[in-house]
Amino acid sequence: MVPINRVFLPFVLAVLMLLAASAQGQSLEEADKTLSPYFFVKSDDPSVDQLPLKSTSADVKILGVIADVIVRQVYKNEGKTPLEAIYIFPASTRAAVYGMKMTIGKRTILARIEERKEARRQYEEAKQQGKNASLLEQQRPNVFQMNVANILPEDVIEVELKYTELLIPKEGIYEFVYPTVVGPRYSNQPEETARPSEKWVQNPYLHQGQAPTLTFDMSAELAAGLPIQNVACTSHKVNIHYDGPSRASIKLDPSDKNGGNRDFILKYQLAGGQVQSGVLLFEGEKESFFLLMLQPPKRVSVSQIPPREYIFIVDVSGSMYGYPLDISKKLLKDLIGNLRPTDRFNVLLFSGGSSLMSEQSLPATSENIHHAINLIERQRGGGGTELLPALKRALSLPRSDGYSRSVVIVTDGYIMVEEEAFDLIRKNLGDANMFTFGIGSSVNRHLLEGMARVGMGEPFVISKPEETPEKAKEFRKTIESPVLTKIRVDFGKFDVYDVEPRSIPDVFAERPVILFGKWRGNPVGEITLNGITGSGPYAHKINMRKEKPLKSNSALQYLWARHRITLLSDYNSLRQDADRMKEVTRIGLTYNLLTAYTSFVAIDTEVRLVNGQAVTVKQPLPLPEGVSDNAVGRGIVAQKAMSPLAAFRSRAADKNQLREEEYKDERLVSKLTRVSVELTEISATGGLSKEDIQRVIKQQIPSIERCYQKALEKKLNIQGEAAFQLVIDSRGQVTKVSLVSSKLKDKNLEQCIIRKIKEVTFPGPEGTDKATVNVSFKLRTI
Repeated sequence: MVPINRVFLPFVLAVLMLLAASAQGQSLEEADKTLSPYFFVKSDDPSVDQLPLKSTSADVKILGVIADVIVRQVYKNEGKTPLEAIYIFPASTRAAVYGMKMTIGKRTILARIEERKEARRQYEEAKQQGKNASLLEQQRPNVFQMNVANILPEDVIEVELKYTELLIPKEGIYEFVYPTVVGPRYSNQPEETARPSEKWVQNPYLHQGQAPTLTFDMSAELAAGLPIQNVACTSHKVNIHYDGPSRASIKLDPSDKNGGNRDFILKYQLAGGQVQSGVLLFEGEKESFFLLMLQPPKRVSVSQIPPREYIFIVDVSGSMYGYPLDISKKLLKDLIGNLRPTDRFNVLLFSGGSSLMSEQSLPATSENIHHAINLIERQRGGGGTELLPALKRALSLPRSDGYSRSVVIVTDGYIMVEEEAFDLIRKNLGDANMFTFGIGSSVNRHLLEGMARVGMGEPFVISKPEETPEKAKEFRKTIESPVLTKIRVDFGKFDVYDVEPRSIPDVFAERPVILFGKWRGNPVGEITLNGITGSGPYAHKINMRKEKPLKSNSALQYLWARHRITLLSDYNSLRQDADRMKEVTRIGLTYNLLTAYTSFVAIDTEVRLVNGQAVTVKQPLPLPEGVSDNAVGRGIVAQKAMSPLAAFRSRAADKNQLREEEYKDERLVSKLTRVSVELTEISATGGLSKEDIQRVIKQQIPSIERCYQKALEKKLNIQGEAAFQLVIDSRGQVTKVSLVSSKLKDKNLEQCIIRKIKEVTFPGPEGTDKATVNVSFKLRTI
């Protein structure tokens, strides 16, 4: 018979720990003190509707190259308690949000644009007064937050927002992307020091494979202005109807109403591969705007391509586990496997730490290519997403003389350091180009497009495995020969000012050169585009006397303002530059745009909640299609108001273990225990430095911690040191791992650690075909 204290004492202690934390207004896992998403758990309280957002829909009108979008969110309180709903949702990186309104029954309230702090103050005041109110804030250029206050039982509140964006063709194909879900973001930022604008990361998520809790709908009207060759939706099932040679209507099929867990992607091509080229003009009362789109010449094949050096930076963190990492492996096999013998390359893998294949780029020999592919194939995905240290390490690698360097980053972008990454690339890239591959069904396009933009490269997104070969081919075609370099635009007598961008980067893909700006007087003279192609000098002219301002081009003012804001955001860290913050605020207020420092707020005049307090609920988000539970990690899975028993159940649900007896024995405590694995001793013989060993081994610490956590589920009193000896061959691969000594007294744990050590790859030992390494770990609970 098992002693009674052995059964119940750990359970009682765990409950007391949770209750004590709850009494202090904290969950137990908040001891981690970092921002993190968590898994949603349905409350036992039927009076609180935890899923107030019932549906989202988008109505898209594409006129020429400009898309105008109306997004509708419908909230309904089906519980008995008044609610404040919080919903985190994505948008296009090019979206210029210029309007919002709130409808309650027959009353419609138009939102005002205010400075962010003032909008929040007005919203909180209205909430306390019992009024219906809605607040739209920008947390990232592609991540928004909607707050809706005082939703009474049976209330239906519809919030509508409007945005516009420019559609830029690439290789003759136009693409409209409507993001539907924000993927979970990794952050190592301490919660206590985080600004309120960063805390949106702490959002509930459904488990892998669970359908969204709200319905999704989409319709689009396409008026291309020129005959359409074809229209296709590569992400969802749609019904397409052609209304003449240049018009089409697209409607989401009802069978895909739960498709709000992946980006909606609509592509179309004009007859003959044409691209709309020329000038759009809008004449306003105070200011007039123009948009210049000039299609560069066709790509010229180059027989003698200079040798190139490729640095591949590959995300192998927890959010890449499964399908995204499988796509990455397929992509890297294709990219690395097709390098030319004259090329050089290197591979850097990163998650919580980073591991470099070689301290210097290697020739693209069959042996080195095989070694790199094996290194990538062994990755399983785990740990955090520490992009910045990986970027710093890659950008500091010594250059190969006589080689043109290209840096290629492969990631889903689920991190919180966009602005810091842009600054790091801009300041350290030199004359290299940076290309990004976004992997997954709902990637962080703001990060991926921004890194490519400041890195003078191109972004690519692979949302399905079958797209991999084509995207790899497109990358090779892009990088082999720029379409147009040394670009200059001469506006002649056409009087322009505030032109963006101020300098035009080389055009790698067959896409238009785009300039925004303002103009004065009358449209006269000629605009001339000059540049260098693979075959020599290039020039293209536009006669401005033939161009007329149109009222239908009113969106140009929003597009210009949004572009100016994007550049201000990308090229410097806004949080460190007060002048840029003021400039973004001024632009937002002047042009009625949502920005990081301006928000939309709508407040009803009627007081509807008297002598009561609304309960705040965060709308749970589905994980993007193909993303595993590992993306959320080991953060607390319960909301702060959740009972200890509900928290235990949710923790077990995360591991697909819902047996009631788990709440009655000591294994329960292991799920509430944080662990530490410390590398305490290193020694080596045979041409490997301690620094290299430490760097590679530390990458596996998160995996060893998981081994430890799993062992603690079966036996609590495991801790101590263990020493291992490794034999490493000339390629840096671990051929043998032996247990030298151990105080862990758990063979399964020791074998798990050995398996994890065998997965790593070291730099090849110098001057010898074999090296011996000794490492020791200290394992303890904290």
